[in-house]
Amino acid sequence: MKALTVACRCGSVRYALNGAPAARAHCHCDTCRDFYGVTLLSATAWPPEALTLLSGEVRRYAHPHKQLSKAFCAQCGETLFGTNRLGMRVVPNSIVARAAGGTLPADWQPAMHLFYRYRLIDVVDTLTKYLEGWDGPEHQ
Repeated sequence: MKALTVACRCGSVRYALNGAPAARAHCHCDTCRDFYGVTLLSATAWPPEALTLLSGEVRRYAHPHKQLSKAFCAQCGETLFGTNRLGMRVVPNSIVARAAGGTLPADWQPAMHLFYRYRLIDVVDTLTKYLEGWDGPEHQ
């Protein structure tokens, strides 16, 4: 897959996503909701080497108690990506969709729901809904 260049809202920070995401999901866990300030986090996960910073100043914030951090634009403050406990870069789908002209590329669409037992809203779709991680029981 061809590299996609994404940028923050103000355009100060640009980075390339190279290859294909390692995981594509909607996450309903308490940590994502709290850390990203969302009802559910729709994102792709990438190995660290798949992101290449092209321009701009990125600042980071580390969670005070958990093994995660997020990177954001020093100018506009938009969250560019997070780093999870596995070291993967977690890129919000909203940034990717904006870079791709408003629609998330088909190869990067979410393939599952994670931690669905902790959901705040029911989601009606055909994706597998794992109650915890993707190796556990499914929501029926």
